[in-house]
Amino acid sequence: MARTPAGLAGAQPGPPFRITFDGREVTALPGQSVAAALWGAGILAWRTTRVRGRPRGAFCGIGQCYDCLATINGEPNRRACLVPARPGDTVTTQEGHGRADV
Repeated sequence: MARTPAGLAGAQPGPPFRITFDGREVTALPGQSVAAALWGAGILAWRTTRVRGRPRGAFCGIGQCYDCLATINGEPNRRACLVPARPGDTVTTQEGHGRADV
């Protein structure tokens, strides 16, 4: 039997649940951040830069760099690496500032 990180740690995660990213269903596990759930689904970018529109996703993974900003449940500028994924969350790609009035 193959050894896995969960097996080595003795973790017993709860059942997976669904969040959506730009209308696409993504599976998440209890305790995962939004960024981890997106990574697990093969999604590496969920924001574009303000000036050139370049794609960004998680960079540092600890909330220091702000590259992972996303619009989560309608609230822009959330650091996806710090926000725990919850059943039914809706994540959308954040364009530039994330606010139409800026």
